[in-house]
Amino acid sequence: MNITNQEYLELTEKASRNSRWKVNALKAFAVGGGICLVGQALTEFYSYLGAERQTASAWCSVTLIAVSVLLTAFGKYEKLAKQGGAGTLVPITGFANAVAAPAIEYKTEGYVTGVGTKIFTIAGPVILYGTAAGALYGVFYRLLG
Repeated sequence: MNITNQEYLELTEKASRNSRWKVNALKAFAVGGGICLVGQALTEFYSYLGAERQTASAWCSVTLIAVSVLLTAFGKYEKLAKQGGAGTLVPITGFANAVAAPAIEYKTEGYVTGVGTKIFTIAGPVILYGTAAGALYGVFYRLLG
């Protein structure tokens, strides 16, 4: 069966679902903004308790990571991610989920061949390319600055 490019485009257009990108963008903004709002509230709370700003920010990150890992362990983070899309990926909670989810999923295969091998399946490229980009940025900054 030979079809032209135009016929192929028409067939794929019929078979494709309509994207609700506006609604998805609003959901991602609301969920991501909500996570950031919680983070800011935590930072203010830790500052109120007497922590210096830098220490309060660190405790905020630790708290958000811990909550994200717990939500991942109980299967709740995936439900939030289905609704919030990229809004759950961008904050630090998304990275914590990306590390925790494979670790939990492959725990049955053992700590070395399961958890140890799969824990950075998703987060590994982020760490690699983030580190490489940071090093490259540092070189350019040093040379040009």
